[in-house]
Amino acid sequence: MNQPLAYIHPDARIADNVVIEPFVTITKDVVIGRGTWIGPNVTIMEGARIGENCRIFPGSVISAIPQDLKYAGEKTEVIIGNNTTIRECVTINRGTQANNRTSIGDNCLLMAYVHVAHDCIIGNHCILANATTLAGHIEIEDHAIIGGMSAIHQFVKIGPYAFISGGSLVGKDVPPFTKAARYPLSYVGVNSVGLRRKGFSSETINHILDIYRILYVRGYNVSRALDIIDTEIQASPEKDQILDFVRRSVRGVMKGFMHRNESRS
Repeated sequence: MNQPLAYIHPDARIADNVVIEPFVTITKDVVIGRGTWIGPNVTIMEGARIGENCRIFPGSVISAIPQDLKYAGEKTEVIIGNNTTIRECVTINRGTQANNRTSIGDNCLLMAYVHVAHDCIIGNHCILANATTLAGHIEIEDHAIIGGMSAIHQFVKIGPYAFISGGSLVGKDVPPFTKAARYPLSYVGVNSVGLRRKGFSSETINHILDIYRILYVRGYNVSRALDIIDTEIQASPEKDQILDFVRRSVRGVMKGFMHRNESRS
């Protein structure tokens, strides 16, 4: 572990088999779990809690203070789960008093130049492609995939198994199991390929499609669509997830592309 060309604060708690490459800086109040590799020129700052078997590539900065003028020096954290890979030049800011932490789950991949701002919560098995930028207070649920060069507005929520096309500007919530693309960002279908890869049956995928046809394709407003889904679609965990997500949305969910173009079916 000891690397003569790295700076490691004596109060940092680092597991015995962590590999730390040259020119790394690790400050006080940092915890790093077993089997993690810290590449050259990585900076890990106060409040970082990094799990086991992670890989952090050169140039990344973990747990810098928030880029938020309201931040007043309060003690906050960045929490990173196990088996997560953070590629070159990723920046992850720690939380503010609003949430006290920024967190990233297990088995995630953050590709090069991703930025995760203060108080974001990223679930497990998520992929953020190159140069994705997250403003503060964003929540991304499990198994979501964000295409490269996407910019996500503060307080947006992205549901589980959602797929967002590269280069997207995300200003509204993206419901579970959907694909989002075009400008303005719109519903363009169910993430069927991703769901099949994750073991969803054809029957379940068709069930999800039936729900989103009512919500996005048939031209109903959101409240009317939710009523029809609630009464006409058979019960399932997926139905409950979708209804709960849409009903709890504060920013509102993205529109349908066909709806934007005043097409009806």
